Amino acid sequence: MRPGIRIAASDPGWLGQARQVLERDGLVIFPTDTVYGLGCLIHSDRGIERLYQVKGRPERKAIPVLIGDPGHLARVSDRIPEAAERLIQRFWPGALTIVLPRRPTLPEALGPLATIGVRMPDHPVALQLLAAMGPMAVTSANLSGAQETRTAEAAWHELGAQVELTIDGGETPGGKPSTVVDLTQPDFPILRPGPVSYEAIHRALETTP
Repeated sequence: MRPGIRIAASDPGWLGQARQVLERDGLVIFPTDTVYGLGCLIHSDRGIERLYQVKGRPERKAIPVLIGDPGHLARVSDRIPEAAERLIQRFWPGALTIVLPRRPTLPEALGPLATIGVRMPDHPVALQLLAAMGPMAVTSANLSGAQETRTAEAAWHELGAQVELTIDGGETPGGKPSTVVDLTQPDFPILRPGPVSYEAIHRALETTP
């Protein structure tokens, strides 16, 4: 499949085309509930390398992971604290990324740290793709430092010529990157403010199960 192909999410063949691309270490642009994402399979070293290249992302910045089912979290981290379980129950699927210790078996190319950011997006196209393909390394579909994209057309014009497949699922409903909370540090600091507030996170953590 040559780079630069776009397909509508209403086309019944989109998932099969995405599978072909991803299983060959390719990249796919697809919609999430926040912004459009650029992703590859989580164990594709070549795909992860291309994520950095296509986006122009500094290698010191780790690539987060998206999953399609809370049960897939164990594939990414082998130490899931109670705090994570509370936040997952309250905010997933949704615009909250949680930072956890990463499994040592994950590719080093994902980033220089011993932690990993994980999220389950609330978008039917993203969830169908992730359910079929498993956890994916995903970053926003824009050049590093540029504005995040909310439409397939914007993402395609910015990166599409270097990406095998762009899935057009319409305009994303959110438009703002997810909140990132670090569950590996004391007091669970917010690393990136976003749609889920600090107050909402800490209310969920303080609630008695």
